Amino acid sequence: MLAEHLGSEQVSRVVYGTVIGVALVAALEAHPPAAGATASTILTTAVAVGLAELYSEIVGARVRVQGPLPDEHRGAIAADVCAVMAGAGFPAVFFLLAAVDVMELDTAFTIAKWSGLGLIALYGFWAARLGGATHGRSLVHAGAVALIGVFVIALKALVH
Repeated sequence: MLAEHLGSEQVSRVVYGTVIGVALVAALEAHPPAAGATASTILTTAVAVGLAELYSEIVGARVRVQGPLPDEHRGAIAADVCAVMAGAGFPAVFFLLAAVDVMELDTAFTIAKWSGLGLIALYGFWAARLGGATHGRSLVHAGAVALIGVFVIALKALVH
């Protein structure tokens, strides 16, 4: 199942959503709302990004096919939208756990940021491996793409 997912077109959408989720978590951390409000903000942002993805994909597909969308296009668009929403919304899990006192709010922020960064790096590693790179080059690739998340987190630290 993992190999099938890693070979799918949704990988790039999950990564895209994850970068949005990490950026949102980093921005909220400066003046954190309550855990439930943070989870709600992340989830509503994931839905908004998903709707933007849906609209842009429908417009782009309609322009390309110059007519009604075939069913296979609709299914592919739906899968892409769900992948973006899952990537962007995943950090909400940690804040829901904080809302029910399973963890502290600060811990939820820490885990949400670093798990997002880890996911981005993991996808970078497997993308390189599936592309035929050695383990060493794949680690370099993972580190390079992880710098996106590090940049977002560092930028937030510099601004606040």
